[in-house]
Formats: sequence, C-alpha cells, structure tokens
Amino acid sequence: MNRRAAAVLTALVLSFGAAGCGGGGSQTSCALDGCTITFPRSGDSTVSVLGVEARLVGVVNGAAELVVAGQQITVPVGGQADAGGFTVAVDRVTDTEVVVRVAP
Repeated sequence: MNRRAAAVLTALVLSFGAAGCGGGGSQTSCALDGCTITFPRSGDSTVSVLGVEARLVGVVNGAAELVVAGQQITVPVGGQADAGGFTVAVDRVTDTEVVVRVAP
C-alpha cells in the first residue's frame, strides 16, 4: 500500500473509530488495512465502513451478492471484486452469517 493510501486509511480509521457502524445485527472490525464485516445471512443489514455503505443483498449458489459504494457485485467465497475504489473479498458463507472484507 502506498504512503498516501495508508495515511488516508489511518485518518478514516481514527475519524470513525476502530469499529465501523453496524446495523441490523451486523458486526464490524476495522484496522489500518481494511474492515471485516460479519453480516447475518438473513434480514437486511447495511453498515458504514471507510466512508462507504456496504449491504448484503443475499447469497446465491454460495456467492455473496453485495452493494458496496453504490455498486452491486457478486463475490464467491475466497474471491474478490472491486467496487467504488475498494477491494471486496468474501471470507466465509455459513447458514447464519456472511463474512466480508473491505479494503482500499
């Protein structure tokens, strides 16, 4: 990560605190290299991390359908995609939760 991106991310983490804003039963944990979001698999939950909103739309054939920074993406477990200048990766999908990582 270049120095400018690291400085921006550090400022964002310090501005928003070490944890993002969760909603609808979601949990967030942020560090200097990005945020991990644990969404409940059922229900509608939107979180705000790194200055953008992330929402789990659903899970289809083991892939998470998400809206991040206003862009809808589908990411399989272990895969990643770009949305709004962020890298979005899906770490795990279970019967009860979806774990997503958002990084600049």
